Amino acid sequence: MAELDIGKHCSINSCNRLDFLPFVCTGCAGVFCLEHKSKDGHNCSEAHSIANPVKENGEYVAPVIYTCALTGCKRTEVVPVTCEHCHKNFCLGHRHQTDHQCTELPTDGKAAPMAKTAQLVQDIKDSKKTTGTGVKTKGKGAKSAKMAAKVAMMKMKMHALGDSSIPQKERVFFQVHLPKGHSESHKPMFFSNMWSVGKTVDRIAALLRLKNENNIASAKKLRLFHPERGDVFTMDAKLESLLADDAASPIYSGGGIILEYVENGCTCLPNVADYRTS
Repeated sequence: MAELDIGKHCSINSCNRLDFLPFVCTGCAGVFCLEHKSKDGHNCSEAHSIANPVKENGEYVAPVIYTCALTGCKRTEVVPVTCEHCHKNFCLGHRHQTDHQCTELPTDGKAAPMAKTAQLVQDIKDSKKTTGTGVKTKGKGAKSAKMAAKVAMMKMKMHALGDSSIPQKERVFFQVHLPKGHSESHKPMFFSNMWSVGKTVDRIAALLRLKNENNIASAKKLRLFHPERGDVFTMDAKLESLLADDAASPIYSGGGIILEYVENGCTCLPNVADYRTS
């Protein structure tokens, strides 16, 4: 009686199992048993070159593979990833203009924010060369001092002490240099630009629990002074007017002011440099 030719043997030499329902690999076209039917199961030689095969005219063919146009990249995709600017195909990892060094990358307009960021970084570096008052000891004039104060103010906003009920548009920030002998040399604080100097002094004393005997005739007085000239600020002057002053050494929001106990009638604080911090 003739032997029936039913089934196929697995192409794996170490297996060679007879399978009555063998599987034909769509990659290498080999015949395999149930255990070795997957490409990983029989270490298919075409596993990395054929993905998602399609059938045309009864035959399995490999789909189109799209290579990355970036020099040195060997990644491929089974779908096109085309840059809408240079119209070249790239892999998913290099699809953005900056990732594939697009020849059509804008050189102006969108590049402006980078220039602004670079300028801000430089401003911050410059501010580190200033005194604790926010005004440069060897500055390049009022413009440099004003810019340094702006940078300092951005830092102050994160941890400045003040009354949270003050509207944002009214807030002015100062590095308040505290009286000699205090446990802290300075404190970032904010106030309302509508306040008088007298109210500002009282508020600082209350928040920092400083002795305030301004209402006692014989006691030393708490007064605010200009950080560079040492001039005393009159108690009824508004902070708004001090900021608008066009004097040779103006003060800025983000700059410094000095608080000190002095004898009644003092108009100028000596040795203002002693209150500055590096």
